[in-house]
Amino acid sequence: MWMVVMFDLPVVSHEERKAATDFRNDLLDMGFEMAQFSVYMRFCTSPAQLETYANRVAACLPDGGRVSILQFTDKQYERILNFKGRKRQPTPKPPDQFDLF
Repeated sequence: MWMVVMFDLPVVSHEERKAATDFRNDLLDMGFEMAQFSVYMRFCTSPAQLETYANRVAACLPDGGRVSILQFTDKQYERILNFKGRKRQPTPKPPDQFDLF
């Protein structure tokens, strides 16, 4: 499963900019990858793990702004269309599942 965190945070004052930067750094520390400046993605191996990360994101939310968390399956991820300029890009390969011995 995939988790996408999208946000629009105020950055007018110094304190707001610091809170937005801290939030982005928190996402990176949790293993999210930046898809765009205010869009971060993370692969989760189960709905329980996804719920755990959703709670972690909620715990570090800044005071202002708007944050949305999207959840979708690998099959839905495969249907994402990516473009660079007008040229369509290949869909990134989902990460391999963990092998358990």
